[in-house]
Amino acid sequence: MTKRTMAEPVLSTRALNRATLDRQLLLRRSPMSALAAVEHLLGLQAQEVKPPYYTLAARLDGFMPEELSGQLADRSAVRMVTIRSTIHLHSADDALTLRPLVQPARDREINIFRKGLVGVDLDRLAVIARELVEAEPRTMKQLREALSAEWPQADPQSLAVAARCKLPLVQVTPRGLWGRGAQVALTTVEHWLERPAEPAASPDATVLRYLAAFGPASVKDMQTWSGLTRMRAVFERLRPELLTFRDESGVELFDLPDAPRPDPDTPAPPRFLPEFDNLLLSHADRTRVIPPPNRGRTWHANMLYCPFLVDGFLAGVWRIIDDALVIEPFGDLTKAQRAEVTEEAARMLQVMHPQESYDIRFGTVIP
Repeated sequence: MTKRTMAEPVLSTRALNRATLDRQLLLRRSPMSALAAVEHLLGLQAQEVKPPYYTLAARLDGFMPEELSGQLADRSAVRMVTIRSTIHLHSADDALTLRPLVQPARDREINIFRKGLVGVDLDRLAVIARELVEAEPRTMKQLREALSAEWPQADPQSLAVAARCKLPLVQVTPRGLWGRGAQVALTTVEHWLERPAEPAASPDATVLRYLAAFGPASVKDMQTWSGLTRMRAVFERLRPELLTFRDESGVELFDLPDAPRPDPDTPAPPRFLPEFDNLLLSHADRTRVIPPPNRGRTWHANMLYCPFLVDGFLAGVWRIIDDALVIEPFGDLTKAQRAEVTEEAARMLQVMHPQESYDIRFGTVIP
């Protein structure tokens, strides 16, 4: 063990848990606006329509789904493929700068589809696809059909995916609005926002923002969150500005000097999260939130369930079935914990479904 390692404080799993929950606005609800929270969290997972709304309901005091829906409607927020090649909801400003930052990862993604793109000039494909979606928003089906007319020998799905990788495509509203159903239709972020492309966000500034929302964290953690590689040089450049720690396995962690690191015994109230919440996906080592026995248990057969936290850690899953919110703990809850979980469930339902009536039930633990 090096002298430097000996001098670095060790953060326990519980200490990391409380620090991360604090920055994720999950120790106490924040008075932030929805858009400020979206920016603080560097975007919200938005593979489906509802998760961003549940994400903020767990974190913000006074949140109403109509607030976030209105920001999508007035285009101060957008839904697009960015981090980890998944759809995220971002502020307009972040959409214009974070997407070019992660473009190298989108370029690597195209390589997966190379067999279906033999003979395709990708630069020409990007030009044609841009003309198509800026003339009018297109579904992926329409994009496949139009691009196949240009390259009939190529795989249609590969053509459409390549266009999505080459161009910063946003899902236009009404897709994503609360209480509205609509198929996915795409145009470029510049066309949708009526703003020119902007330079990529600085890797250094993005690391600092990541630590503010997800730290303390390792280089590998940040790479897991972003999908980027070779970030060690950025952390080394920032090292003089940062504090360093070790986790219980000896992995080096970086952090902002003035970031909150609460006492490990700070109470953490129950929280109901949506599927794909970034709290569970943004570290290489997820034990700070997911106890090893519970890893992978939010999946059952081909279904992904929504998780809930007790004492800051993944403790089970929940789902709305017909007229009930069904809570399935992974282990025994104390009487006090069951009461707190039930109270939080009732609060979540009041925020998200104020006009509907649901029973709250505890179900069978999934195997």
